[in-house]
Amino acid sequence: MRTTPVEPVDAVEEMLPPARLVPLAIQHVLVMYAGAVAVPLIIGRALGLRPEEVAFLISADLFACGLATLVQCAGLPGIGIRLPVMMGVTFASVGPMLSMAATPDVGLLGIYGSVVAAGLFGLLVAPFVSRLLPLFPPVVTGTIILVIGISLMRVGINWAGGGQPTLTRIVDGVPASVPNPNYAQPGGLGIAFLVLLVILALIRWGRGFLANVAVLVGIVAGSVLAAMLGLMHLDKVAAAPWFAPVLPFHFGWPHFHLVPIATMCVVMIVVMIESTGMFLALGEITGRPVSQKDLARGLRADGLGTLLGGVFNTFPYTSFSQNVGLVGVTGVRSRYVTVAGGVIMLALGLAPKMAALVEAVPQVVLGGAGLVMFGMVAATGARILTGVDFRGQPKNQIVVAVAVGFGMIPLVAPTFFRNLPHALHPLLESGILLASIAAVLLNAFFNGVGSAERAGRDASAAAAAAEHV
Repeated sequence: MRTTPVEPVDAVEEMLPPARLVPLAIQHVLVMYAGAVAVPLIIGRALGLRPEEVAFLISADLFACGLATLVQCAGLPGIGIRLPVMMGVTFASVGPMLSMAATPDVGLLGIYGSVVAAGLFGLLVAPFVSRLLPLFPPVVTGTIILVIGISLMRVGINWAGGGQPTLTRIVDGVPASVPNPNYAQPGGLGIAFLVLLVILALIRWGRGFLANVAVLVGIVAGSVLAAMLGLMHLDKVAAAPWFAPVLPFHFGWPHFHLVPIATMCVVMIVVMIESTGMFLALGEITGRPVSQKDLARGLRADGLGTLLGGVFNTFPYTSFSQNVGLVGVTGVRSRYVTVAGGVIMLALGLAPKMAALVEAVPQVVLGGAGLVMFGMVAATGARILTGVDFRGQPKNQIVVAVAVGFGMIPLVAPTFFRNLPHALHPLLESGILLASIAAVLLNAFFNGVGSAERAGRDASAAAAAAEHV
């Protein structure tokens, strides 16, 4: 009697039993959690929002992370890469959003307007973005990611100091900057240093999963010490409800301003180029080649995820590369693991106590972790640049040198563009966007534009080198 051979199950489509599925999904959530909550903390505190509002931003972010992940992994008609991907807020948007937050007539609602517009823009241009890959070889993407990390280090350093070095006070009816007496106190610096030591120790001596969640464990250790010293208060955590819905447009209808929208659309293009590299690398890891149609579906999910972010009071979304790396480390390629991770993120977003607990973590604790998280972003850019041919093509050094120089202008000389039109300030005060534009133009000028095939190979190799913490 002849038997029909059983077709092997596609590893991406494999449905794992709950006993394996749930722990693997929780691992994906824990690996991305610290990075996922960092952006709402940065933006909420930069805007001077009340602790309750910052906690809501965190809940909204976790909820939208879950939605975007489900769109990307489970998919909708014509949308979603349907590979094991976790979605989170991109750090590439932080610099521009901080500039918008500092502009009085833009503010939070102006940020949301730019995010909604960028999401719609992403949905429309997704089929064409992969054709822009030749404009973003490793010398460009590495430079951009390097500048992103360097720009964010200022945030991490100020966190470690316990806030901003100066405060704005009204003196005789005139705003004036005065030194912050609580900045860089020895006790706070000690806590930040302890968090850093715990993270480094776990990375050095930890194994497997423990090493993967070193940042989260370091934050927990620092929080425990801060609570013991009376620097962390949990009264707002106790008062927060166990469940509350995340409603659209919680802070009001978005405001739409031309320059912030244009700025965020440029960020969206950079994010989608980076996502393209992630998708190509993930296709190689899972053994499922990514076609042009697959790329278009995945990039549409980036656009839709960003649109949902603007609607649900949060920010632009992209594929988290540390979770792509986790797929390679564990060898588990089932997309249903990240689908379950998306469901867990949704549940966390509906639990305000969790968000209130994160918001209660002192800035000095986050500072120790921020030095690692943001430094790793810069190191990722440096790693990508190690694959660039500087010896055979010495003009690549000029591309990196000048683009990084442009990116440093807002950091080292915040008033450099003060005499230019005010409407351009959100664009000119973003070192990331200045570096991006300079790198693209200089590379095209010195090196020309390569082929799409080579660009695809370069993007995949760069994504394999990227490990955003």
